[in-house]
Amino acid sequence: MAEHHLSVPRTARFFTLGNEASPTELWFVLHGYGQLAARFIRHFEPLDDGSRLVVAPEGLSRFYIEANRADKIGASWMTREDRLVEIADYVRYLDAVYAAVGGTTAPRVVVLGFSQGTATAARWLATGAARADRLILWGGEVPPELDLTAARARWPETGVTLVAGNTDPFITAKVLARDEARLRENGIVYQVERFEGGHELDAEVLRGIARGHQ
Repeated sequence: MAEHHLSVPRTARFFTLGNEASPTELWFVLHGYGQLAARFIRHFEPLDDGSRLVVAPEGLSRFYIEANRADKIGASWMTREDRLVEIADYVRYLDAVYAAVGGTTAPRVVVLGFSQGTATAARWLATGAARADRLILWGGEVPPELDLTAARARWPETGVTLVAGNTDPFITAKVLARDEARLRENGIVYQVERFEGGHELDAEVLRGIARGHQ
């Protein structure tokens, strides 16, 4: 048996919220496993102050979350199967979204990944064509295989903001400490934001982070 790969054109979708005409700040927000971009972007309505444009690309692989429930649909950025090809595909896809919405000329770009989207965001900015002024990894890990020495040259000079709820079952204190150690060892500036909550986005914390980026 021989394995082969073939590149094919396909249609992807993304959603926007806010000022599409002349935003002073452009946010790319990458959803978690099993989420859809249209629902995910609603969490960022508190940032819609007339100056920002929030862009939510959707993972290329959709699936039924529950058997026999046609209304329960989510999307994923990748799986372990053929993972390197899937990563390369979504990096090219996100670069295309970035160019389509004016990322190359935006005064300020922020990239936020949530849950599975944290690894997506980290890999994208480390290996793709996009550039950002801020990188926020919320409720997810820094990809363990990512070469952070190489990433440091392409990630924002201001470093990384790690965000996690105090009761997040996935990003425990041990996991967070491990990521902090990796960042320190590779000379990457970082900040940590903790809040009372679980594996979720918090509107007040989001507003505070956004204000701190201005």
